[in-house]
Amino acid sequence: MARHICEKLMDTNILSVQEIRTQYDGEWVLINDPEVDASLSVQRGRVLWHSKNRDEVYRQARLFKPKHCALLFVGSLPKNTAVVL
Repeated sequence: MARHICEKLMDTNILSVQEIRTQYDGEWVLINDPEVDASLSVQRGRVLWHSKNRDEVYRQARLFKPKHCALLFVGSLPKNTAVVL
């Protein structure tokens, strides 16, 4: 089932990072085969999945098993939020 969904989503247009930010504000976004600049910042790609729930996006990434992907949070983090890399 996930493979069918992934194939269907891969038919979608490539979006710029600005378009992704506009459409998915406040969400986690899984991007397939992202195009990056010299500093490895995502410039554009195809959105495979998006959700306000990070764990849901991680689950979908494990199901889709994309060869190359990026996971972005689009928006501002809530006050007093810590990020661990």
